[in-house]
Amino acid sequence: MPRNIQYEIGKLKKMILRLSSLVEGSLEKASASVLRVSKIEAEQVVENDKEIDAMEITVEEECLKLLALHQPVATDLRYIITVLKINDELERIGDLSVNIAERTLSLFECEKINLGFDFKLMTQKVIAMLKKSVNALIDSDEVSAYEVLYMDNEIDQMHSEIYDKVQHVASDKPDSIRIALHYLSISKHLERIADHAESIAENIIYMIGGEIIRHHHSEE
Repeated sequence: MPRNIQYEIGKLKKMILRLSSLVEGSLEKASASVLRVSKIEAEQVVENDKEIDAMEITVEEECLKLLALHQPVATDLRYIITVLKINDELERIGDLSVNIAERTLSLFECEKINLGFDFKLMTQKVIAMLKKSVNALIDSDEVSAYEVLYMDNEIDQMHSEIYDKVQHVASDKPDSIRIALHYLSISKHLERIADHAESIAENIIYMIGGEIIRHHHSEE
C-alpha cells in the first residue's frame, strides 16, 4: 500500500531544506573567499558542489515520483511543482557560488587594487535575499517573499556602480584592468544569484496563492 502523500511531502520538505542549507553554506563561503582572498575557502566551495549536484538530482527524482504515484491536486500539486522549480534555482546558485570561488582563485595571479566598492555589503545583501526566500518557503510567508522581490533592485544598482568603477579603471589604470574584470565578474555572479533568489520568491508566491507574478511585479 502506498504511503500517505502528506508523509511523502514531509520527506520532500526535509530534502529541499537540506539542499537550501548546502547552497546557503556554499554562497557564504564563496563570499568569504572573496573578502579574505582565501584560497582554502574557494577550493572548499568547488569541492562541495558535488554534494549540491547530487542532492538536486535526489530532490528532482522525489518530485517526479510523487507526481507519478500520487497524482496530487490543488495545494499538494502546487507545492511539488514549486519545489521542482526552486530545486533548479538552488542548484544554479550553487554553480554561481563555484564561479565566484574560481574568480577568487584567479585573484591570486593579479596585483591587488582598490576599486572603492563595498563588496562586503553586496555579499551580505545577496545572502540576506537567499535566506529570506528560503525562510519564506519554510514558513509559507508571502510577505517575506514579496520583500525579496524589492530587494533585488538594490543589488542591480550595486552591480551598475561597480561596472562604472571598472570603466574608470580601464581609462585611468589600464595595467589593472585584469583584476578589475575579475571583480566585475564576481559582481555579475552575485547579481545573478539575487535574480535566482527573486525567482524562488516568485515561486513561493505561486505556491501560497496560486498567482503567477513573473514579468508583472517589476512594473508595480
